Parts: sequence; C-alpha cells; structure tokens
Amino acid sequence: MITTSTVCGKKLDIKGQDMLTLADYSSEEINGLVEKAYEMKQTDHQAEEPLKGKILGMIFEKSSTRTRVSFEAGMLQLGGHALYLNSNDMQIGRGETIADTAKVLSNYVDGIMIRTFSHDIIEELATHATIPVINGLTDLYHPCQALADLLTIKEVKGKLAGIRCVYVGDGNNVAHSLMIAAAKVGMHMTIACPKGYEPDEKVVTLAQGFAEVTGSKIVVENDVKKAVDGADVIYTDVWTSMGQEEENEMRLQVFHDYQVNESLVAYAKEDYLFLHCLPAHRGEEVSAHVIDGDHSAVFQQAGNRLHAQKALLTELL
Repeated sequence: MITTSTVCGKKLDIKGQDMLTLADYSSEEINGLVEKAYEMKQTDHQAEEPLKGKILGMIFEKSSTRTRVSFEAGMLQLGGHALYLNSNDMQIGRGETIADTAKVLSNYVDGIMIRTFSHDIIEELATHATIPVINGLTDLYHPCQALADLLTIKEVKGKLAGIRCVYVGDGNNVAHSLMIAAAKVGMHMTIACPKGYEPDEKVVTLAQGFAEVTGSKIVVENDVKKAVDGADVIYTDVWTSMGQEEENEMRLQVFHDYQVNESLVAYAKEDYLFLHCLPAHRGEEVSAHVIDGDHSAVFQQAGNRLHAQKALLTELL
C-alpha cells in the first residue's frame, strides 16, 4: 500500500500544459501526478476549493460513463464547474472548424476536455486553443485511464518500478497509453495479442525508447500463456471498441483464446492483480469468475479515475 510518507506533496510545474499523451510528460511528472492523486484521495472531503471559479468545457463525440462523471464530479469537488458539450449540439457538429471552436471556447472556459475519435482532432484543438486541452480518449490514446491504472497498481502492489504487467487483448488506445505509462515509471509491460492486432508500431517504438531510460521492458507477444507466466498484473479491455461494431463477430472468433479466465490466470503469480478499464463484457474478454473474484480491483480502479482526474485538473488549471 502507499503510505503518506511516499507522497511527495510537491507542486508540479505543469500549469497551463495540455494532456494529449503521457509521452509528453517526464517520469517525475507522471509519478508526481500519481502521488498527488493518492494524496487528494485521502482528503476527499477537504474544505479547500483550489479551482473555485474555474470552468471546464467537456466535448463528447463518444459516449461515456467514467470519463464524464469523474471529470464533472472532480470539478465540483474542487470548487469549479464543468459544462457538458455534446458535439451534435454544438456548431462543430454543423461544420464549424476545430480551429474556430478552440479559439471561441478559449474565451469562455479555463480548460477543455475532449473525448473523440481521431487523435488529429485533439492535436488541432490544442494547437489553436490558448487554454489546456485534456485527452479524455481518442482512438490512439487514453492517458487519463493510464494515470488511474498506475494509482491502482501502486496502491495494491506498493510500487510501480519493477512490476510486471501483462495486457491481454486488442492493441488499442488503452494498451498504447498503459505501455507508455509503464515505460515512463519503470514498469515492465507485455502486450499479448493475436497476430494482426498488435499495438501501433510507432507507439511501441516510442515506449521502448522511454523504457531504455528507466530500465523497464516493453514486449509484444502473440503467445498469451507465455506472456502471462509470472505476471504481477493482468489487464484486459473489450475486444471490440467504439467504432468497430461491424467487426464484432469476427473479433469474437479471433480473440477467443485470449479470454482472461481461470485457466489463464493460473500462469500468473499467486497474488496477481486483475484490472479492466470497463465497461466489461463478462464471458467475452474476461470470465465472471475472474472479474468478480478476490484478485480483481476493477471498481477501485474505476473509482481512481476521479482522483487521477482531480490531480490532473488541479495541476493544469
């Protein structure tokens, strides 16, 4: 477990920055955000309102449960306010450019969180906005989820450096951000996936470059049993992400042998930790026995989205 003595309490020098990907943040900054999140979790009902008068604009082009509620609740708890902006109800949904939207919103709010499809959209938004832009999810990255993942692993395992984490399933945005996060904090990461569903080669190369500095190992493996052997943490996600619904039946067949179930977790360490970013499809990527079992911390992990978001918002805004 994390103890208060391991929390640095130092103010990070990232005010006004964007959070598009964890690749843009140093190891010290990522570890600092995790420690800040833990610190804020212990004082959940504090009287201080560090973001009093601040407004976060939240643009959603993809549906959401955890991202919307954690950001909105986080802003309220910090004394600020969050505006839910459905892209279909905005002029951006009727053809207004990303650049114009960024410039207009910069006059009204103190930060923008966007959950969208192409990563190019958020990069263009950040280029033209004069306020911090936060990636609530794109098809390429999900950095806020990775911060909550790191917090959960450190709470349960007591450390990050040297931990062996295995992600089983599609090499998607969650895998990308977790891979970069692991490399930055010295955690070993293996992505176990079927051939043809590996993570983006550029992201793998990027993560491996960070790993050379911290001493971690980033590996892509098609043999799922080999990958899980001796794992401290097993992580999975749905096999069919938003926007891939037409591939669902094919993916169910391709990923059939990559289900995290009783027989697979037997290869991991006896005290393995199971994580899932949710929502989960029990009986597909994970068995009910595993996700609802004693090794699972998926709801602690989901709850940590709030604390990771609060730490990020406090430091950026």
